[in-house]
Amino acid sequence: MGNSKAAIVTGAAKGIGAAIALALAAAGYAVVINFRNGMDEALALRGQITDSGGVAEVFGADISQETQAVALVAFAVEKFGRLDVLVNNAGIAKPGALDEIDAAHIAELSSVNISGLLFATKHAARHLPPGGVIVNISSVNGLSPVPGAAVYSATKAAVNAITVSLARELGGKGIRVNAVAPGLTMTARYADEVPEEAKRHVVKETPLGRLGMPEDIAGLVTFLTSDAARWITGEVISASGGAA
Repeated sequence: MGNSKAAIVTGAAKGIGAAIALALAAAGYAVVINFRNGMDEALALRGQITDSGGVAEVFGADISQETQAVALVAFAVEKFGRLDVLVNNAGIAKPGALDEIDAAHIAELSSVNISGLLFATKHAARHLPPGGVIVNISSVNGLSPVPGAAVYSATKAAVNAITVSLARELGGKGIRVNAVAPGLTMTARYADEVPEEAKRHVVKETPLGRLGMPEDIAGLVTFLTSDAARWITGEVISASGGAA
């Protein structure tokens, strides 16, 4: 196992994170499936990967706590002997109209979407070799904010700024840093929560004429971790089927 490339995917028990973990495992990475909630889903995902001949481990950690981010990275390095890729997928998406915004709302979203991403990156970067890759999962809301989501949009705009800043800071070490900004993506959660009328509206407004799926995001992330993307860093790439 020490010879396999290794990746950490935060928030990987379900949704986009799970699809990314599956895709990276299929690409030959040994994957650490990080979760804060959802141990059962994480263990099932590990089973799915190992049953397909891949290598995966699970590790519960709340990366908004720096000590837990340290433990997550240490676990990956201990298990696999190396770390080549970090995918910062963990995030909280909660709308909030202006009158509903309070200190707790700001702190909750910022703690994971900004602080957690920075903590995981800080400690992972110390182990990434030249050629190492960091991929941050942002959102189209960070590029084109929508009403009723000022705090969420702000945290994702911060992710975009962090991506560019760290790409310039870590480039001298041969580490690439990019972000993927998904549009509305039909995870199991959104499939249940988004009204059918809203789904039809999204399809109508999407040039490619369908809803996004977690696998669409996972494919782009896998490309960005590959040698084919060796000349790409500091980019925020939308993955929304052309929707604004």
